[in-house]
Amino acid sequence: MEQSTTTQKGRLILVAYRLPFKIKKEGDTINLFQNSGGLVSAVLSLAQGKQNTDSQFEGKIQWAGYTDNSREELEGQVLENENFKAHPVFIPEELNNDYYEGFCNDLIWPLCHYFPSLAKFEERYWDAYQEANDLFFQQLADIIQPNDTIWVHDYQLMLLPDLIRQRFPDNKIGFFFHIPFPSFEIFRLLPRRWRESLVRGLLGADVVGFHTNDYVESFLKAVRMILGYGNKMHYVHLNNRIVKVDSFPISIDYAKFNQAFDEPEVARVRADARHSLKEKIIFSVDRLDYSKGLLHRLHGYERFLEICPQWHSKVSFVMVVVPSRDTIEQYQQMKSEIDQTVGRINATYGSIEWQPIIYQYRSMPFDELVGMYTVSDVALITPVRDGMNLVCKEYVASRKDQRGVLILSEMAGAAAELGEACIINPTDNLEIANAIRNALEMPVNEQAKRIRAMQNRLRAYDVFAWTNDFFTQMTMMEQEQNRLRHDFITQRDMKAISQSFNQANNRIFFFDYDGTLVAITREPSEAIITKEMKELVSDLAQSNTVVIISGRDKAFLEGVVGDLPVHIVAEHGALIKSRESGDWNMNESYEDGWKESIRSILDLYVQRCPGAFVEEKETSLAWHFRTADDQLYAQRRAQELAWQLKNFIQPEMHLQVIEGNMVIEVKKTAFNKGTAARMFLDKGDYDFVLAMGDDTTDEDMFEALPETAYTIKVGDALSVARKHIRSQADVIVLLKSIRDGQTIAS
Repeated sequence: MEQSTTTQKGRLILVAYRLPFKIKKEGDTINLFQNSGGLVSAVLSLAQGKQNTDSQFEGKIQWAGYTDNSREELEGQVLENENFKAHPVFIPEELNNDYYEGFCNDLIWPLCHYFPSLAKFEERYWDAYQEANDLFFQQLADIIQPNDTIWVHDYQLMLLPDLIRQRFPDNKIGFFFHIPFPSFEIFRLLPRRWRESLVRGLLGADVVGFHTNDYVESFLKAVRMILGYGNKMHYVHLNNRIVKVDSFPISIDYAKFNQAFDEPEVARVRADARHSLKEKIIFSVDRLDYSKGLLHRLHGYERFLEICPQWHSKVSFVMVVVPSRDTIEQYQQMKSEIDQTVGRINATYGSIEWQPIIYQYRSMPFDELVGMYTVSDVALITPVRDGMNLVCKEYVASRKDQRGVLILSEMAGAAAELGEACIINPTDNLEIANAIRNALEMPVNEQAKRIRAMQNRLRAYDVFAWTNDFFTQMTMMEQEQNRLRHDFITQRDMKAISQSFNQANNRIFFFDYDGTLVAITREPSEAIITKEMKELVSDLAQSNTVVIISGRDKAFLEGVVGDLPVHIVAEHGALIKSRESGDWNMNESYEDGWKESIRSILDLYVQRCPGAFVEEKETSLAWHFRTADDQLYAQRRAQELAWQLKNFIQPEMHLQVIEGNMVIEVKKTAFNKGTAARMFLDKGDYDFVLAMGDDTTDEDMFEALPETAYTIKVGDALSVARKHIRSQADVIVLLKSIRDGQTIAS
């Protein structure tokens, strides 16, 4: 699709767990103290029309989020400043404990960060999560107006997009997931009804965003394995709309951090630190959390001290841990382990003149933070799992002097962008130790080269570009939805088709077989064309070119329509029978010799799925599960098979995996229904073209035909076809009207 940055109409409603400011009531006056986080900065760019932002909205940003204030305290108050209007969501304390501290932080957070042993699967947590998401929706239901765009954020609100979609189907909805999305093997630990609801909830959005492509792929696999929806180029096709799933690596306000280098207060902090710490400085700052790899960081530094005695008294590790959830026993225990480890390392390697680790448990104001970024020789960032990690980006951006070395865990989402950092595995103490030594010894010109490359990337894709990127995709999705919208044939359409048909001199029809000329049956062998339909096709073929284009094998098609005066295309374009000669010819692009390597995989899934069977065609293999004993079980096996074929077999062997109606078919990629249809068009000067089909394989045919063609989708599935009819039963009515020159109403 062509990119577009069409100005957004309507307001932006942003939904996150918390409001972007603290609300304090002093007497009868309400004061709002706005936070300065990355998301707030990004949204401010939309509110104020800042640089790099093409998307603009009407009026102030509407922000719905939880507040600690009581309903009574804020009753009748207007909560807004020059940029935002706040819509507080009130959640009772007990409910909030089970929802936020329980389901969100004691289940979803550890699962998504690959700590399943810490996850607590409590039924009351799930009940609270549903109730809290509904409270958010109730607040939004009173706010949303036509043309508003709703942007929902993070794992606390995964059910919300679908709740909004059900009530407001025409509004644009976006969702951004700020933490890692785990592999399916981790995500499937959730009870089935929970994971189904969560995935379905996210698919209520038009665009679902993640930090990295790895997270996108994990989510797409969950969608396939849990709900059965595949994807094409990150577009998930639901029955009546599509969802774009893509990576949008969140960033920072690059200019803010880069320009802060010269601020007087930052310079003062830098000078003070350099005065008190004569040696080299390693710096890290993270909040207290098991995902941040704080103990791994200490153990890696300890190994460095062990193998590099020449650096003793010449380096100090300034480690700042920001308090977080320290009333929770597990976090208290983690802090205690950190305290003990720091004490042991300092006691083992330190002296009266030198302290190897300067450890502080506190928050840092912005000027002090940037001061430490810009004075340190090395930034040591070692999360064992992190959605993105903005600390490393802040460090790189702040180094206006182009000095310093970034050591970064490969488990951080940011590692995909910051390849010039010293990338390490946070569980490998020796690798961390060697990285520290190499960083401390790195020449200045090498430091500058690496920092410069990373800065160029961060400057080009800062937090404002991130926001703009997301909303550009939202606009593009709106255009794509319009392109694929259901447009059922009307009486006016039929008049236009009949008129065009009557005026044409050289006409061609393309008909799919199953689901178009015949109804879908449980047993494929029972799908026999009716006498009435056969006569109708024969009548059309007397003075027109008719092509029956199917995925069926040639033997079956020969048996059911071989006596008709038509061209027949079998196996999605691999075999073609000419009307004139009556001979079957193999597509010249076909390559043989590949089936044996695939057959064993399909046979294995037959054994796993009672009732399924493999059909061997001349140029393809098809795994059918329409006759499976347990359809729900068969659907799950089908999703596993399709995933395995597409991700492990197809890229190497250049095969096409076709997911049809209750069948998964594998063939060579050189031909499809589209290439077969084009072959006929290239041989004749046709001034009337009509194609009908019901399956995903027919999309290739619709896309290959010229814009002047009448392309008709049977059923209500999304399609690039220009028109739809509602069912296979309507096909014969439509074709009769063309043959007889009659018109029908939709």
